[in-house]
Amino acid sequence: MRVAKSLVVLFFIVGCSDSKQPLTGQTEWQKAQNAIFKDATRSPLTKTDLEQFEGLDFFPFDSAYNVKAVLERTPNSEWFKMKTTTEDVTEERVYGILKFHLKGQPYKLNVYQSKEPVEGFQDYLFLPFLDNTNGESTYGGGRYIDLEIPERDNIQIDFNKAYNPYCAYNEKYSCPIVPRVNYLDIKVEAGLKKYAGVK
Repeated sequence: MRVAKSLVVLFFIVGCSDSKQPLTGQTEWQKAQNAIFKDATRSPLTKTDLEQFEGLDFFPFDSAYNVKAVLERTPNSEWFKMKTTTEDVTEERVYGILKFHLKGQPYKLNVYQSKEPVEGFQDYLFLPFLDNTNGESTYGGGRYIDLEIPERDNIQIDFNKAYNPYCAYNEKYSCPIVPRVNYLDIKVEAGLKKYAGVK
């Protein structure tokens, strides 16, 4: 399976697993991410960075960035080829539009569904986004959030779980490029910060 097709669910899969050696972190999710990056069998870090790795940089947890969104499904949306950081592509469609309020202001984001989901993750939804922290405190190419198809029309978006694509750590990976339509004109100071190498 091509890296670009499986990358968007990789964090979802490993992030849900228990770590034998949890590291520092303010929340269980942060500890899980640090454990993943420390594990040589799962870490995207280069060998050199892994040898000196002590922990990722996170924004402090802020409940204001855990918001409830209304999901407007788009069942007739067409499949399209989402570009990646390499020549590879992934086939996606807009599963729906998420409408929510953040810091008192209304926003909306497209949420995507893969045409070829990883087995066992047919309910997976991919939420990539850009915001005004990109290139400053966060990765310039934007960040991702993992979601699941809800039973009803409400879905929780926790920006505290926003993570960087693997190509932010290692150029060997092929990562979906965040569509410009998913730009938020606000600083989302939650989740993972940009990677500046080992500490």
